[in-house]
Amino acid sequence: MAKITYIANDGARFEVEAENGSTVMENAIRNAVPGIEAECGGACACATCHVYVDEAWTAAVGEPESMEEDMLDFAFDVRPNSRLSCQIKVRDDLDGLVVTVPERQG
Repeated sequence: MAKITYIANDGARFEVEAENGSTVMENAIRNAVPGIEAECGGACACATCHVYVDEAWTAAVGEPESMEEDMLDFAFDVRPNSRLSCQIKVRDDLDGLVVTVPERQG
């Protein structure tokens, strides 16, 4: 289990207990985090689960794979810490992870 904090575009915070092996996107959907649309259901076929990983967590989360990088081309306001939340697997060492939802999805 890991605690993930989602910060919505309006500044609202959502703290979620997430099961290992699930994704950051799945937990956002289960907990009705606003701004995470996840139109493809986590297949890395869209950019509607885009988040900004807090800079303190970018090394722990890791870099996107090439398929994810391709999908990020369709995201809104991509930054160096942009990730698709469907591609971030929850694990113990991500306990405390903080992600911010962009103003809008791609």
